[in-house]
Amino acid sequence: MSNEQPKWTEIEHLPEWDEDFYEVYTAKKHGKWVMLKTLRPELRDKPEYREMIEKEFDVRYNLAHPSIIMINDFEEVPGLGMCIITDDVYGTFVPHYRSLLADLPYNTASVYSFSKYFGATGWRLAVIATAPKNVFDDRIAALPADKKQALVKRYACLTDHIESVKFTDRMVADSRLVALNGTAGLGTPQQVMMSLFALYCLLDTEDAYRAEMQRLVQGRLGLLWKSLGWTLEPDPLRAGYYSVIDLEIWATRLYGADFFAWLKKNYDSLDIVVRLARDTGVVLMDGAGFDAPEWSVRVSLANLNADDYAAIGAAIGAMLDDYAQAWKAETAQS
Repeated sequence: MSNEQPKWTEIEHLPEWDEDFYEVYTAKKHGKWVMLKTLRPELRDKPEYREMIEKEFDVRYNLAHPSIIMINDFEEVPGLGMCIITDDVYGTFVPHYRSLLADLPYNTASVYSFSKYFGATGWRLAVIATAPKNVFDDRIAALPADKKQALVKRYACLTDHIESVKFTDRMVADSRLVALNGTAGLGTPQQVMMSLFALYCLLDTEDAYRAEMQRLVQGRLGLLWKSLGWTLEPDPLRAGYYSVIDLEIWATRLYGADFFAWLKKNYDSLDIVVRLARDTGVVLMDGAGFDAPEWSVRVSLANLNADDYAAIGAAIGAMLDDYAQAWKAETAQS
């Protein structure tokens, strides 16, 4: 009997991301999460549509950059047909990151958050940026007369010159009722904070903060895993902002497959995070809620002091050892 694991697992459709000709999925390829884009079932055998997705892959592959987006492959996936396989990285926490906005400004809307970069995650400091001349404004300007008239009615309370309203300003208005545009968008404190963050980045011409921030996060990551008894292999594309600890792998390597089978039979995976919070004050996220394995926890490396991550690792290790001792005691009695 072969113990070889299937190449593709946990294939899930994301219907809200579908397009006219395509469907979008998440899946694991050799255990790693990726995104899949494939033709709709009724179009997969039509040569003209197959040629279309092949051309799209060629374009996307040539745009691939290790610090923007990885276009991994174009291959057959069981049940889905030929798929474009992508793997997005975590922006500014990756060395040498470069926004697509820098290379394709006309065609790109950049969605970003100052919150994570500056460790201010309690604030929602998101920003959407476009170039002064962009495809979104030009496409709106090229709309037929009937659609332009509909936009005039929609945004009539903003200005008498609707044609001059930028795409980004329309988005702000649409974030609430258009008539309430005066109170749309972020509040003044958030806007001031974002302005200060942006100015700081502009003044930091040597990217000293970015380098220190990346060093800090990677240092915390190393401390966390060292306290767990493991050493992470270097990975130039690892953002390190979050770390997922797969408890099944860890428990099996430390105590064997029989122990993990016992753990899974007698406890719910959520028991780990609940017990950690109750007994040690360590609050982690259940990994399954973030498309990670069911028996995993997710640690944010952005919020605590470095020594706290060593304490988190020690708390997880001690708790797992408690489970192991209970298993050993039960096994000895049987």
